[in-house]
Amino acid sequence: MTPGHWDGVYLAKAPEEVSWFQREPEVSLRLLAGLPVGSLVDAGAGASLLGDRLVDRGWDVTLLDVSGEALAVVRRRLGERASYLVADVLSWQPDRRYDVWHDRAVFHFLTEEADRARYSATAARAVAPGGALVLGVFASDGPESCSGLPTTRWSADALATALGDDWRLEHDEREEHTTPWGVVQPFTWVVLRRA
Repeated sequence: MTPGHWDGVYLAKAPEEVSWFQREPEVSLRLLAGLPVGSLVDAGAGASLLGDRLVDRGWDVTLLDVSGEALAVVRRRLGERASYLVADVLSWQPDRRYDVWHDRAVFHFLTEEADRARYSATAARAVAPGGALVLGVFASDGPESCSGLPTTRWSADALATALGDDWRLEHDEREEHTTPWGVVQPFTWVVLRRA
């Protein structure tokens, strides 16, 4: 992941002008509502409103993003109600365990198998045994690129297989995300349980 690229996106556009913007992160919130409230790391948090909603619901939230500019937007809203980590998820070394790892739209930027393996290993180190990974990525018929970068597209079964033996698929569903300019982007969502 390239910090300069993503800092540039957040310097050039307001949070509500990016394709992944959601006024309300409904799918994430619904899937997380099925899990016990605890600690959560949001990998690729960006400037999303998810952290705000989760803090309001009692979650211990850590927002992780390669873009300090994106996290600065959230810090202005949340202040010290959340923790912030400016880091590349592929090189981040977790110093604690979380109950839940959430990611909406980072994994689909990992076009190399080695990067996907590093991501899965990092998530497995970060999530306590019995914890969950809630992941949203472009579906098999989703976009082939986003923000000028190539993406991968996934079915739920292929995604579970790619994440490896540390994870067991518990739930999957499809989301039809509509961008701020009206384009529909199909997403695959999975909830996986840490072995």
